[in-house]
Amino acid sequence: MANVVVVGAQWGDEGKGKIVDWLSERADVVVRFQGGHNAGHTLVIGGKTFKLSLLPSGVVRPDKLSVIGNGVVVDPWALTDEIARLTQQGIKITPENLRIAENATLILPLHRELDVVREAAAGTEKIGTTGRGIGPAYEDKVGRRAIRLQDLASPATLGAKIDRALAHHNALRRGLGQPEVVKDELMAELIAIAPKVLPYSDVSWELLDQARRQGKRILFEGAQGALLDVDHGTYPFVTSSNTVAAQAATGSGIGPGHVGYVLGIAKAYTTRVGSGPFPTELLDAVGEKIGERGREFGTVTGRKRRCGWFDSVLVRQVAKVSGIDGIALTKLDVLDGFETIRICVGYKLNGERIDRLPASSSAQAIVEPIYEDFEGWSQSTQGARRWADLPAQAVKYVRRVEELIECPVTLLSTSPERDDTILMKDPFV
Repeated sequence: MANVVVVGAQWGDEGKGKIVDWLSERADVVVRFQGGHNAGHTLVIGGKTFKLSLLPSGVVRPDKLSVIGNGVVVDPWALTDEIARLTQQGIKITPENLRIAENATLILPLHRELDVVREAAAGTEKIGTTGRGIGPAYEDKVGRRAIRLQDLASPATLGAKIDRALAHHNALRRGLGQPEVVKDELMAELIAIAPKVLPYSDVSWELLDQARRQGKRILFEGAQGALLDVDHGTYPFVTSSNTVAAQAATGSGIGPGHVGYVLGIAKAYTTRVGSGPFPTELLDAVGEKIGERGREFGTVTGRKRRCGWFDSVLVRQVAKVSGIDGIALTKLDVLDGFETIRICVGYKLNGERIDRLPASSSAQAIVEPIYEDFEGWSQSTQGARRWADLPAQAVKYVRRVEELIECPVTLLSTSPERDDTILMKDPFV
């Protein structure tokens, strides 16, 4: 049996929550390997909705072990709030079913403040950050001045580490006209939160190695999408971590040869939250209609998503960069009733056709989509669970998508309900 990595094949919000939940029922361990609480998964189980932003999807299922890997930046206050919220919904979360990598970087209040202040100072050049301190925390990690989860267990040495962090941050804050952080106040906050999060601390790489050797199925879930990858995405309008499948190994401490099947998630159309290029964006009634029918609002932020036609150029590029073995195509039902559906099959840049998204942000901003028009279908696909339940034109659409992205569609989702899924290949086998 293979392990499975789930990654977003667009700009995030592709419906990963449902797919991960659907897969997690058959997994033994569910691992979150990057990002912070700026991304979310919405799970609909038995008519009950759970909104997760930091916790792995496995926590909503009994007898599953959930792991927050070292590649994640953890806001301990947001984490405890999320645990409390899910507890009120009847989900039991204890160190028995949740572990956090001892070397995971912490998001501090000063990171959240810096995020908000810098974004406000950016004027028209805003990145579109959620203001949750994700980027600044990753900066400290790379700058070797981060406070990590394991540091909370050693108050005697924590002070020196805070000094190192504040030598950087207080200089920044002075330059931004902000008051300096008082060391003793930050120290007190960390000592107060420590007992609430330290019980979950563990040596995650060792834990996962043991699970692998015991033949357990491991499901790796990413946040956001591959087009927000700090290296391979639409830079600088990206997140602060690597979101491609290779990060599953680095962000959890498991060898790349043990990661397994890579399942990419893509909507049957395209959405994006925040600033940045979006070649197929629809700024008209059609885009509004897609957004309304798809209920395109962010799980964590509530922000309205930008909507556009399916971009096969982007998904094909992501499939190659992430080594995607199969695509789970979601929200096909949102396209029901459109007379004509368009698919982007290439771009024009300065009058020439290209078949990839250029790395240059200035070029990304001016590429023009080349469309192929596709006849729509009038029948409903919502709730379909077999190929035979789909209109002929919907089947043709899916087959055309496969041809264009050069990757098979191995799973098809036709509603938010987990059972409304058509499976062509089991990723775990």
